Amino acid sequence: MGRLEIHQELVTREIAEKMCEICPFHAISYDGNVLEVDAGCKMCRLCVKKGIPGVITWEETAEKEIDKSSWKGIAVFAEQEEGVIHPVAYELLGKAKELAAVVSQPVYAVVIGNAMEKAVKELMHYGADATYYYESENLEEFSPVPYTDVLEDFLEEVRPAVIMFGATIKGRSLAPRAAARFRTGLTADCTALLMKENSDLVQIRPAFGGNIMAQIVTPNVRPQCCTVRYKVFPKALRHSKPCGKFILRKIQDERIRTGIRLLRKTKKPGQIDISEAEVIVAAGRGIHDKKGMNLAEDLAEILHAQMACTRPLVEAGRFDARRQIGLSGRTVKPKLIITLGISGAVQFAAGMKGADCIIAVNKDRNAAIFDVAHYGFVGDLYEIVPELISLLGGGGK
Repeated sequence: MGRLEIHQELVTREIAEKMCEICPFHAISYDGNVLEVDAGCKMCRLCVKKGIPGVITWEETAEKEIDKSSWKGIAVFAEQEEGVIHPVAYELLGKAKELAAVVSQPVYAVVIGNAMEKAVKELMHYGADATYYYESENLEEFSPVPYTDVLEDFLEEVRPAVIMFGATIKGRSLAPRAAARFRTGLTADCTALLMKENSDLVQIRPAFGGNIMAQIVTPNVRPQCCTVRYKVFPKALRHSKPCGKFILRKIQDERIRTGIRLLRKTKKPGQIDISEAEVIVAAGRGIHDKKGMNLAEDLAEILHAQMACTRPLVEAGRFDARRQIGLSGRTVKPKLIITLGISGAVQFAAGMKGADCIIAVNKDRNAAIFDVAHYGFVGDLYEIVPELISLLGGGGK
């Protein structure tokens, strides 16, 4: 770590003007008396390398190194809703076992709730070395502050090197609070994870609109925190017998801080969730009129499939955003997905490449979608889709 140091005694108006011109982010300013670097600075250090020597210098700061040996294990926060464990927890446990094997450390599962011992015992079939269950009537419904208090108690007692959350509404609410309590980092919406032999977690996620995959490491803080998208990793294998230890923690009410009291719950109407669909028909910009959309809907109907789309069709108002596949939409892992008129940009492909079978229809034989598809039809979808419908026994509209 380090910081930029400005040596004001060397600054003249002429020098200040030259230093201001050097910064590509316009983060250096001069008011006639003081040369300053503002929050727009990207720490590229061009002002140090190309500027007037000695005016701005880079000063390394000594940082106390953390004792990594005192933090061991990979923890998974297994969220629940009405006593049912969210499926993302089983995916995280599978990945946690893989990461833990690199450093020969244990895997922990953490459940917070009430009157759900049966569900917790089922979770124990998925490979955790210890499953911690924090139980209280006041923890039955998710509330960020009490849940953070409980999680803080777990992290202080167990001291895992890593804790993983699902990138769900609850996970995205709880993870940053837990990270803030321990003044540690948090990487959101990871799509891949790697473990170094020194227990540093390499957290990989898309950046700059999906054009690059950033590798993020927080080597001098513990625990290392990340949220992971649902359907990114395969589900852990279920063992016939429960694994590891079951550790029950009864939480006293006075230990749970909250100024919120739940008066009643109102269930929302059933919502679209293409993440759970086993068969999907996805529409892209190649479908440009009502006739093409009718063909896609006919194909989806005969296959009992969910309709999905790419981002441009959401932006055009032709689909609900909940039907979008991709880095800025949903990640899906169906048994079958048929893409119609989709070019296959990396942002879309990242959201569906885990499908068991991908069939692509596109008139451009060089379309990127064919790089990830298992089967491809090169041609006009307005001619190919009716043939598919006919072969499947449908008549179309």
